[in-house]
Amino acid sequence: MTVTTIKHDVKDLSLASQGNKRIAWAGREMPVLRQIRERFAQEQPFKGIRISACCHVTTETANLALTLQAGGADALLIASNPLSTQDDVAASLVADYGISVFAIKGEDNATYHRHVEVALDHHPNIIIDDGSDVTTALVLHRSAQLGEIIGTTEETTTGIVRLRAMLADGRLPFPAIAVNDAETKHFFDNRYGTGQSTIDAVMRATNILLAGKVIVVAGYGWCGKGVALRARGLGANVIVTEVVPVRALEAVMDGFRVMPMAEAAKLGDLFITVTGNKHVIRQEHLELMKDGAMICNSGHFDVEIDLVALKNMSQDVRLVRPFVQEYILPHKSLIVLGEGRLVNLAAAEGHPASVMDMSFANQALAAEYLVKQKGKLAPGVIPVPADIDQEIARLKLQAMGIAIDRMTEEQVTYVNSWTEGT
Repeated sequence: MTVTTIKHDVKDLSLASQGNKRIAWAGREMPVLRQIRERFAQEQPFKGIRISACCHVTTETANLALTLQAGGADALLIASNPLSTQDDVAASLVADYGISVFAIKGEDNATYHRHVEVALDHHPNIIIDDGSDVTTALVLHRSAQLGEIIGTTEETTTGIVRLRAMLADGRLPFPAIAVNDAETKHFFDNRYGTGQSTIDAVMRATNILLAGKVIVVAGYGWCGKGVALRARGLGANVIVTEVVPVRALEAVMDGFRVMPMAEAAKLGDLFITVTGNKHVIRQEHLELMKDGAMICNSGHFDVEIDLVALKNMSQDVRLVRPFVQEYILPHKSLIVLGEGRLVNLAAAEGHPASVMDMSFANQALAAEYLVKQKGKLAPGVIPVPADIDQEIARLKLQAMGIAIDRMTEEQVTYVNSWTEGT
């Protein structure tokens, strides 16, 4: 068994060898982050900087952690979801790379919140967050540390919603970069990453045939678009539910049926929530569902399905397959996947590395931007600078061997002029 003195709380360090191989495998598909890591190793932008990262502890996140470490950061990593940790990856980061990791797949809520406290005990200068739990805990309970913070970067739609609510309440005292809103993040990670990994998780957990099934996708943001697209591609009949008129209209124009959840509940074989909101599927919907209907969530927090109501309605709950729970009601049974948590990480491996390459490139470069702009940025939720977004896209295209056109001098002049017309 591997022995280490690095501070950690992981399942089993003897898993490190397996995790190391998988980290390297994911790294093959992350050329943008690799180029950034090589530059960081030379320039050391994080020398003397403490970074606490709260992320899904996966092979892709490991490559982000190694990039931060290469840049000189004193980095510590905790899980952003109790079911999203890959234990072999956590072990390898500790044993092979000397990074402090506090994450165990299946950790209970008390352990999760204790790890959040560990992240703050690290006295970070920068927080890389995924859901804003660490940032929220800092603002609510560690006000004495606020002066140590340069800023935070946020990976998720849910986390950005919390940050904006915090800002509206006058409780956000430092800059927070909305990494999720970068075009090279939400267009690709949310649409193609969530789309593929969610369907992958459903298939791994259940081994059901999706062709011919009625799949209800709750929410038609970028994640919902991706899930609906992939489900239709596998032959499913897709229904979309929405609360935003423009998104609902877009779903109709994209060829999907759109209706309220109260109507869709009667029709669906599989329900997938991707809204970032609470109790999208409630008791009144559960009562209408057919026997054997399956329900899962691919939003960040496990609040989209009212599991308390479902449990109260049930006579028994049993585990029928890994990550598949059957809730037995008086006249039917309903199936919940991944305990209602992020199904793509609870029952599968999360997004493909080639997609996370861009997302984590945004995280790395946003953290570097915060350090370079220390003291110059006002408190608030700020976008990823456009030049960073475009540079990530350029590097990705370059790595894929794809060339694009460049504007001629005449075209540059034209788009910056207002005098030429008909």
